[in-house]
Amino acid sequence: MIRILLADDEHLIRGAFAALLALEEDLDIVAEAATGPEAVTMALRHKPDVAVLDLQMPGKDGVAVVEELTKSLPDCKTMIVTSHGLPGPLKRALTHGVKGFVLKTVSAHQLATIIRTVNAGNRYIDPILAADAISAGASPLSAREADILSLATDGAPIEEVAERAALAPGTVRNYLSSATTKLGAENRHAAVHLAQQRGWI
Repeated sequence: MIRILLADDEHLIRGAFAALLALEEDLDIVAEAATGPEAVTMALRHKPDVAVLDLQMPGKDGVAVVEELTKSLPDCKTMIVTSHGLPGPLKRALTHGVKGFVLKTVSAHQLATIIRTVNAGNRYIDPILAADAISAGASPLSAREADILSLATDGAPIEEVAERAALAPGTVRNYLSSATTKLGAENRHAAVHLAQQRGWI
């Protein structure tokens, strides 16, 4: 039997997946979770073979859960299901060792097949998402520009970003201005959003 943890904050979707996967003779839903932190707790408690994680969950997103489980429960294979197929989260997830990345539009039968694939140690990435990630291309940002842009993701004022980066506000302003220009964005907030979407920060 393949032991599965299902984590999704949408109870209806999680319940439907659980009910449909339970019909498969070789799949056993051993735990369910509604938040990122709960997913980590349940995984550590039940030690599933495969953790099927929603990308967007309260408290900790699916990629953050993948990162934590890769360190604390390395035998557990992780996969993400999402209704938002952006290149950024896919690239982040791959960096942290995710084995599967699929859209929620998959059928229960397809999902069961993908779970078996992942459990066997193979990787499955939705082909459309993979193509989008490749077409996003390489980042035009320098490492320092990407770092500063990452520190500005919550919309903090320049002075606060400068404090986080241990740089002068004028220097931070220059980096942000340069990054915004390279990305062709209207302002630094738009630049942050664009860089995140494309997986560059």
